[in-house]
Amino acid sequence: MMKASDLFLRCLESEGVEYIFGLPGEETNDLMFSLLNSKIKFILVRHEQGAAFMADVYGRLTQKVGVCLSTLGPGATNLITGVANANMDRSPILAITGQTDSNLRHKESHQNMDVVSMFNPITKWRWSIHNADVIPELVRRAFKISIEEKTGAVHLELPEDIAKDKSNIKPIKKPKRTLRARPHKGLIKKAVEMILNAKIPIILVGNGCIRGSASSNIRKFVEKTGIFSMNTFMAKGVISDKSERHLQTIGIQDTDNLLIALRESDLVIAIGYDLVEYSPKNWNRNIDKKIIHIDFTPAEVETYYPPDIEIAADIGYTIDAILLELTKEKEVEKENKERRKINNNNNINSIDRPYFEIPNIFIEIKKQFKERIEKFKDDFSYPINPMKLVIDVRNALEENDIVISDVGAHKLWIAKIYNTYIPNTCLITNGFCSMGFALPGAIAAQLVNPNQKVVVMCGDGGFLMNVQELETAVRLQLPIIVIIWCDSDYGMISLKQIHEFGRSAFTRFNNPDFVKLAQSFGAIGYYVKSTEEFPKILEKAKESTSVPIIIAIDVDYSKNQILLNDNSNN
Repeated sequence: MMKASDLFLRCLESEGVEYIFGLPGEETNDLMFSLLNSKIKFILVRHEQGAAFMADVYGRLTQKVGVCLSTLGPGATNLITGVANANMDRSPILAITGQTDSNLRHKESHQNMDVVSMFNPITKWRWSIHNADVIPELVRRAFKISIEEKTGAVHLELPEDIAKDKSNIKPIKKPKRTLRARPHKGLIKKAVEMILNAKIPIILVGNGCIRGSASSNIRKFVEKTGIFSMNTFMAKGVISDKSERHLQTIGIQDTDNLLIALRESDLVIAIGYDLVEYSPKNWNRNIDKKIIHIDFTPAEVETYYPPDIEIAADIGYTIDAILLELTKEKEVEKENKERRKINNNNNINSIDRPYFEIPNIFIEIKKQFKERIEKFKDDFSYPINPMKLVIDVRNALEENDIVISDVGAHKLWIAKIYNTYIPNTCLITNGFCSMGFALPGAIAAQLVNPNQKVVVMCGDGGFLMNVQELETAVRLQLPIIVIIWCDSDYGMISLKQIHEFGRSAFTRFNNPDFVKLAQSFGAIGYYVKSTEEFPKILEKAKESTSVPIIIAIDVDYSKNQILLNDNSNN
């Protein structure tokens, strides 16, 4: 016979849970004391929203279910934003909330509310536990649903009286990883036929490619075929930005040069593409594109995204199968050409080349990107130019170090300028896009990757939304580096207001002394006074092994107009 709260944790242990991020309350005390006898580490946070963001990033980096916990009422409502963010960014997480005694649920009582219904629109599945004996089934089901494509958030509510019950039921053993579905051969042949008939095909890489660990498959496909590629914000690093056939990140604004490239293409190979990140209306406004949809799940119903072929199967298997069939077709074509050359007594040129030539417009886009980097890398004006800031951060970090972007104008600069070479080394929230995501997210990232540098890039607006988690980072002795882009303005909102109305309204605010703020938490703070000084301070910050570092720097956002007009020469 086992206490229900103990059984609940044994079930989490069976699922391989390492951390629970949360804030305890009276109704979760049984779980708290059961945790004293568990190998699961409880990470005490300073706000439940931070716990959800930590679970979000943990799930995103590990592709295991991140777990967050709160009490009932206000604790549960505080989880909402982070849970919604994880669900729309396709991060697998489980939110656990406490609840009052079951015999009080039918009437008004202290902090009692229908939490399960509240979680309904922001989770894949949710349930209130009414019987201790069903805990193993419910936990196994929650984890199974969370990790199934598209991955996302689930919720379990554990009432206080149920947590105290007893049960003889044992945890359900987590099954071995299920083999993912392989693609249909007939669809592969049709996809190859479409690719061979295309004049300017292009690959649109989405977040599903990271969840599917398909980076190596797609890189090989691009290298062999020569088809150019581009990625959404959350798919940065699937294809290295060093690749000459990669046009980097799309989704900045309507006049983005990559959007021009996409509109020039006659075939879009959408791999792991999630419409929540970037609307197809932007690039298929006339509904004239041929589209191959490759993802774990069928395509969403969308007027501007009507795939000619839908391949709902494992992404890696599918890409390999298309490449194999494409190679066979090209070998036959090559043999036929060689026979004709022999018959005509011509020399045989057997040099292997990519299947597709480089369109001139793609050459121009790559050239413009390189020119922009060159133009601003030696710009030492202050306040610092956003592009210069991003370039300096990139130069200071190793390829496998992690940058986490908060939400604001800086997010667009990072997406646009920050060269990324490895999946999951530049994390951007681009589904729900919640400000305050980056600082708590960095805590989870550093726990998962203790030997890599983790750098937060956030605006002065977003930083203060979850500044309390700086204490959590100090307590855990995590040497995260937080770079605050300062302009005393909600810059992205201001940018859009000026673009539409010619001026901004109600976006200005004052900032604290960030150096003293950092010191008051037990962190180390720097205020950058010149652009030349920034790389030096960043190098010094990298030396920390156990203390968070805060670097505040004034940013010249007058260049933000470039984000709205990529053809600008500013």
